Amino acid sequence: MIQSSELILNPDGSVYHLNLRPENIAHDIIFVGDQDRVEKITAHFDSIEFTTQKREFKTQTGIYKNKRMSVVSTGIGPDNIDIVLNELDALVNIDFDTRTPKEQLTSLNIIRIGTSGSLQPDISTDSFVMSKYGLGLDNMLRSYRIDEVTDTALEEAFLHHTHWDIRKGKPYAVKCSEKLEKIIESGHIYKGITATAGGFYGPQGRVLRLPIQDMDLNSKMDNFNFNGNRITNLEMETAAIYGLSALLGHHALSLNAIIANRALGTFSADPYAAVNNLIEYTLNKLAIG
Repeated sequence: MIQSSELILNPDGSVYHLNLRPENIAHDIIFVGDQDRVEKITAHFDSIEFTTQKREFKTQTGIYKNKRMSVVSTGIGPDNIDIVLNELDALVNIDFDTRTPKEQLTSLNIIRIGTSGSLQPDISTDSFVMSKYGLGLDNMLRSYRIDEVTDTALEEAFLHHTHWDIRKGKPYAVKCSEKLEKIIESGHIYKGITATAGGFYGPQGRVLRLPIQDMDLNSKMDNFNFNGNRITNLEMETAAIYGLSALLGHHALSLNAIIANRALGTFSADPYAAVNNLIEYTLNKLAIG
């Protein structure tokens, strides 16, 4: 039995952070970072059956073209992903009455819709990027036993190419769900490796007043190539989503609207339109997938 201190439930039987009960979520779930983006997605829904919010975690569940979907805001960073994915998994795979894992497990379909900056000059602002791999530069996932889901060859190639300082922790690499990749892909979506940092400033190579450990890391990532896969973009959630989903038996895919090009120093003229285009594209693919 899972102790109360490990699986924390609210008095109404909902999971502690997300404020959700099992019946409140669909098996097709869209992740967004920003709580305000939840309603930008559900505005397209035909109906909404449930809404809740606790802290930065907002959830709405409804129907889009006869398919039940949930939209969940995760907030920023791998630490928040640890909360969201473990609690969503608990909702479908743990019996809250007996506090034991269910014998028959459920696999969720999880798609992240985010914004990001491209590291490659040819991936222009307002384009879409699909993360073939998530490359975690954070250390969150290594609190778990991850060897069965990670790509050691990619990790070692990245370590060698960047002369990575192992004192920062060892990066990890996890592949996307091939099932969701086939549902969502199209000829005009870029594919590549998405690097996931544990912070926004220094961990992503931004310098304000503090010197950073490796001033050349971003340029090293720009020209890294593993079996034809480049590092296309840098953000703060994808690798954690891929890693935990793979460990827990869920399908995960990350999509980003590119609103900045770090290589060229450019920014989208209308980032809101770029994100909305990706939202509409993803919803329609999911509805028929």
